[in-house]
Amino acid sequence: MSDKSFSIRNRFDQAGLWLSGLCLVHCVAAIGLVWVLGLGSHALLDPDWHRYGLVLAMIVAAVAIGWGAVKHRRAKPFVIAMMGLTFMGGALAVPHGPKEIVLTVIGVSLVAGGHFLNMRSNRLKTLN
Repeated sequence: MSDKSFSIRNRFDQAGLWLSGLCLVHCVAAIGLVWVLGLGSHALLDPDWHRYGLVLAMIVAAVAIGWGAVKHRRAKPFVIAMMGLTFMGGALAVPHGPKEIVLTVIGVSLVAGGHFLNMRSNRLKTLN
């Protein structure tokens, strides 16, 4: 396997981890600002954030996790990330509120875990 190929996949996984982290920060900050200060609910809690975020997460996960699964042949990162994307999709199906937040947080946490395991599996594959 070429170093360049590994580097590109690794960067996609790193981007996935960053995006998951940003999503978590967005959820916590939005709820905190709206709850404590009553500010920004129309912009911070807009459902479009979740739609666009899910599409972006699906693209990054498809490239990084899918490519990694083909190369290292480990199902665990793929399964965990797909469960996370399912939770994120489920968050779009419920009205705004606590259920949506819980589903989103679970989803992005699982997707981040999938990216982490994928990076680890890729690293183990290159060492062997």
